Amino acid sequence: MGEDRRLVAVVALAQGMAAAHGSREAWRAAAAGARRALGGSFAALSVWERELGRLKVLVNVGALADGEEEFPEDEAYPVHQFAEITEFLHEQWAAGGGEPDAWVETAEGPAAGRRPGYCHQRVAALRRRGRGCCVVAPIVLHGRAWGELYVARPAGEAVFERDDADFATVLASVVAAGIAQTERLEEARRLAFTDALTGLANRRAVDVRLEQAIERHRRDGAVVSLVVCDLNGLKRVNDTHGHAVGDRLLERFGSVLSLCGAMLPGALAARLGGDEFCLLAVGPSADQVVKAAGELCRRASELELGDGVACGVASTEDPIGPVRSARRLFRLADAAQYRAKAERAVRPVVAGRAGPDDPVMRLADEPSKGADGERRRFRGRHAP
Repeated sequence: MGEDRRLVAVVALAQGMAAAHGSREAWRAAAAGARRALGGSFAALSVWERELGRLKVLVNVGALADGEEEFPEDEAYPVHQFAEITEFLHEQWAAGGGEPDAWVETAEGPAAGRRPGYCHQRVAALRRRGRGCCVVAPIVLHGRAWGELYVARPAGEAVFERDDADFATVLASVVAAGIAQTERLEEARRLAFTDALTGLANRRAVDVRLEQAIERHRRDGAVVSLVVCDLNGLKRVNDTHGHAVGDRLLERFGSVLSLCGAMLPGALAARLGGDEFCLLAVGPSADQVVKAAGELCRRASELELGDGVACGVASTEDPIGPVRSARRLFRLADAAQYRAKAERAVRPVVAGRAGPDDPVMRLADEPSKGADGERRRFRGRHAP
């Protein structure tokens, strides 16, 4: 019967990690599943950061002690405090012909399955936090030590046995498989939402983020601003110098866009395709966004190749009328960008604001409506 329960626990752990959306959910599912499987009151998942020489806690679940957080920002321990970590980091266990086994620590000292010669920082931590014992299972990923799974019981409860340590080793293998799967899925998502040439977000990422931003605007009035820009002179560069040089121009402008986007906390910098780019900002004021767009125009004009950038801005904070859809904001920004290109403007053209030559430039005041209720005097290249 005990073996049946453990098999069910293994399946539940694997299913919980498979159902997770992103790393944090996967970490929580791993720790929670291991805690239930081993009958512990507390569990943690940690990663061994070789470059920083520390064991960083990713998640804590169960009965948390004072000072412990579910997703701690800075809970980490120097590797030199844990001799077994140093051993695994150097992968001495690999020479033994197998992966490392789990072991048990108790608040009283050595216990079943605990190898001799290790430091006792864990013992002190158990006592300090009112825990009686713990089982520690190293996690190996892609043939290298990745981190550890830690499950504890409170003082006064039964101490983990050798077979618990063996079971924890099995659980650590399941967790490793789940982490590997999560990493593969996140890499696939990253590729699906990333422009391969520039490393910026792509059009799909912008569409998703803009829909979410407009929903926030409708719900709580958050300011949503969109900067759409067209890199001038790319065709000439491609025709004259070749596409490799044109690609370098795109990459350089992508870096400039990213730099200017950093002026706006949380802004998304993206390449829409070809020579078209955008910045999406949620929260910063329209004036802040226009200032960043102006800096973008200035820096783009200083690039060695190309002919600067045509830049249009649309913000829900400006007098552009109600913005109930992502399509409308995109259309307004795109129309402003068209105007900037037609006028060879060296500064951003902003929807709803006075332009350099017009007393009032009201791109929002579009007289005709289509069947979908959207005003559509301007139909940008990106309007669906």
